Amino acid sequence: MTSLDHYRLLGRSGLRVSPIALGTMTFGPDWGWGADAGEARRIFDLYVDRGGNFVDTAVNYTDGASERIVGEFIKDKRDHIVLATKFTMAREPGNPNSGGNHRLNMLRSVEQSLRQLNTDRIDLLYLHGWDMTTQCDEVMRGLDDLVRSGKIHYVGICNTPAWRISQMQTIADLRGWSAFVALQIEYSLVERTVEHELIPMAEALGMGVLPWSPLGGGVLTGKYARSDIADSREASISPTRKGKGEIMRALATRALAWCLCAAMFTASSLTTAAPLWSDEYGGR
Repeated sequence: MTSLDHYRLLGRSGLRVSPIALGTMTFGPDWGWGADAGEARRIFDLYVDRGGNFVDTAVNYTDGASERIVGEFIKDKRDHIVLATKFTMAREPGNPNSGGNHRLNMLRSVEQSLRQLNTDRIDLLYLHGWDMTTQCDEVMRGLDDLVRSGKIHYVGICNTPAWRISQMQTIADLRGWSAFVALQIEYSLVERTVEHELIPMAEALGMGVLPWSPLGGGVLTGKYARSDIADSREASISPTRKGKGEIMRALATRALAWCLCAAMFTASSLTTAAPLWSDEYGGR
């Protein structure tokens, strides 16, 4: 088993991080579910006591509570923690500039994260998701300015098409701006489409890959059944974890059916299990 203190270089950088990051999207019950401060502290201490040094959050997680909790936990060990957070998502209803990848939101989001985390710098800032609007040179120049100012040290990107990331990385390299060192993407046994372009791209362009939802939102633990799938298209935050957008996508019929079929295949002979791999379950 890989130990948390078996540190690895993050992409093309010289930054050493644990092979498993501590995700803190569920730190704080402000979305109606999640870990309270006591349980979050227990999780954090278990991770750090075993050598973990890579903590991941975002400016909007649990309406800012996640960053505030993380900031409290790391204040006496700040120099030992590689702190990652993210910007993009809107934070003020009715304010069209409170979200997006443009320079204005980028700077405001970083300033808010610095306040919530009670720190003077962010070690890794991710672009959380492509807004399909802002020009690439504006994004990469804005990120480079933040690095030069000392507010952030490294930049990464999440949930963006491979062709767009390649374009942005090329612009940064050609102009001598700070390039991406990390790529955070959904990757698990039920979500492997990233193997076609995103992962080979990351290898070629010097980005470390950090999968999110490696257990498919819990589907791969075996705790869900067909009865747990809800036909919900609600876009807002649900009062239960089962209704959260990321979880519902992971509980898509195809993903769950794949897991159920795989379990039956393992428990059966090839002859009896083979008919299960049909178009009804989306092929293999």
